[in-house]
Amino acid sequence: MNARFGLVFCAVLALGTPAAADAPEPGTITEFRVPSATGDLLGITAGPDENLWFTDYEANQIGRITPAGTITEYPIPTANSGAKAITAGPDGNVWFTEGWANQIGRITPGGVFTEFTIPTAGSEPAGITTGPDGNLWFTEYFANEIGRLTPGGVFAEFALPNQNSGPAGITAGPDGNLWFTENGGNRIGRITPGGAITEFPLPYRCCVPDNEPLGITAGPDGNLWFTEQWANRIGRITTNGTITDYLIPSYSSGPAGITAGPDGNLWFTENYIDANRIGRITPAGEISEFPLPVKDSWPGAITAGPDGNVWFTERRHIGRIIPGGTPRAVKKTCPVYADPHTPIPKKLGNRTLTDEITTSTYSCTLRKPVVLCRPLAATTAGEKAFCSATVGKRGRVRVKTGRQAVRVTVIARAKPKHDFADGWQANTWRKTWVLR
Repeated sequence: MNARFGLVFCAVLALGTPAAADAPEPGTITEFRVPSATGDLLGITAGPDENLWFTDYEANQIGRITPAGTITEYPIPTANSGAKAITAGPDGNVWFTEGWANQIGRITPGGVFTEFTIPTAGSEPAGITTGPDGNLWFTEYFANEIGRLTPGGVFAEFALPNQNSGPAGITAGPDGNLWFTENGGNRIGRITPGGAITEFPLPYRCCVPDNEPLGITAGPDGNLWFTEQWANRIGRITTNGTITDYLIPSYSSGPAGITAGPDGNLWFTENYIDANRIGRITPAGEISEFPLPVKDSWPGAITAGPDGNVWFTERRHIGRIIPGGTPRAVKKTCPVYADPHTPIPKKLGNRTLTDEITTSTYSCTLRKPVVLCRPLAATTAGEKAFCSATVGKRGRVRVKTGRQAVRVTVIARAKPKHDFADGWQANTWRKTWVLR
């Protein structure tokens, strides 16, 4: 074992919470900007000091945020360590994985670091949790192993039965064992404190190569709950291996982190760029979704905080949501992508106006573009008799004009499919050309 020790200085940055005369209502989301963050705040956990602790992957720091929003940051001694998951340890400290450095890190509430090198080189440690045996347990994504580390720094590693399983998230179960996701193997795994491993294959879901299980947590109902990123589902597995999963209402949401909330429900992040939401699922399987205020925030890890709220990471913010409440109904707009022809046509004759008009989401459909053509001097809109138009399958629009100057307008409309009308709204694109 190789350990490095370091005491570092830190800068404390006070970030005031938004002023409010009354307490925030249930469902209210607040986001706190992390000054050093350039992207990829990954792990978060409730610490032993009544604060939240998080990893800053890009800035190579461990951060602490108080329930009031005051942020403190501590540089990790090893450069480019690739800090990922983080957990409160059994010893009153906070422990985290260093994927690039192949180490497990420890930081005291006062900011003292210790780093322990994993015996298997290039193991890519990912998830980490405290086990029922008083040790730290972690996944080794590339090494295909589950690792155990005592607070004193003694390692043990246990190989998984199947190659390329890609163990990712890990949590302590209600049965005294550790449970983990096999992101590359499409399975949920269980390991006893003694190292005996059992694997449970996930059911195949249409149209995806595998479910891609990622985050996992112990639920309030005595079961384990996990996210299925590609399958767009939240899964539940009993301690005897019975699996049930629930489809998330929004298409392609990319569920990632998951945690048991203080309200008796499960809370999860929807990580895909078009999703940008926090989800809640009851033990009975009822799902609600809460859109985030900051666009393209990519929420990742999530945890229950010491203040009775739920906290999560974004690219550059730490978010907080007050449990309870009804989600605000926000519809996304169906995208219309148009590629006008270049150079821009300006003369009469046979002319190409657009090379392509498409929509990029499964939830919407694009109607055939409409072409309107009228004399330049005309005051009435909608006339079509002054040029002929053809529209190709991919929205390639061509017109043939006479000798009279005309104004040509192309209108394209995308509308939600029937099953997605609750979450999407129609969108219209239009552009006008003058041909002389």
